[in-house]
Amino acid sequence: MESIKTDNIIPLIEKETNLHVANFVESAIELAKEAHAGVKREDGTSSFLETHIWPVTMDVIRHYMSVNRSVTSTQIVSAMLHDILEDDERILDLYASKTYGFDAYFEHRFGYYVNKLATTLKTKPLEIYQGSNNKEREFERFHDYCNILSKSDYDVKVVKLADRLNNMRFISKIPGNEKIKRYVREAEDFYLAYTMLDPAMPDFYAYIRDAYEQLRKIEKNTPDLITR
Repeated sequence: MESIKTDNIIPLIEKETNLHVANFVESAIELAKEAHAGVKREDGTSSFLETHIWPVTMDVIRHYMSVNRSVTSTQIVSAMLHDILEDDERILDLYASKTYGFDAYFEHRFGYYVNKLATTLKTKPLEIYQGSNNKEREFERFHDYCNILSKSDYDVKVVKLADRLNNMRFISKIPGNEKIKRYVREAEDFYLAYTMLDPAMPDFYAYIRDAYEQLRKIEKNTPDLITR
């Protein structure tokens, strides 16, 4: 499982892209650090920044490089801030965000495209979906999310697949975690096929398939996994 120290993220980006990291990307790094500071992964010890945000960013960059597509600072920033709306209540000193609302401040600071990507990937509240119980509402939310993703542009797809791949790989290191069953089911129901929808991304298919097989093996060997 890749882990990247914050001090190493700029040198890595510059090495992989041959680009000079400018203020726009540096500003995104500072905001990500503020929003996700101290946040831990499901094991209770791993840094969310070091094992998720920075590795997802690098996977996004490596995908673009592998398919000979240009990598811009906007795409890099979008990857870095893809989870920012999940933790925006952790922002401490953005006075403008408190005055005008975080979404408005975020768009003003990073632009419409970055804000749109983060908004697209944000999980909507369960209570807005219909259903007689949470299980039915979760099904409706997943169906809606998949529909949104299937119609989204290239950059959204790359970031989401990098995000899901990272989560699948990480959770495989925690055999008793209840998310294993969900990730297996969602890979079967959507994410494996999603990699093949136009524009197809065969590199992500191979990676997601490998992570899926690993989780299926864990699931079979742990029949008493708790599911929610």
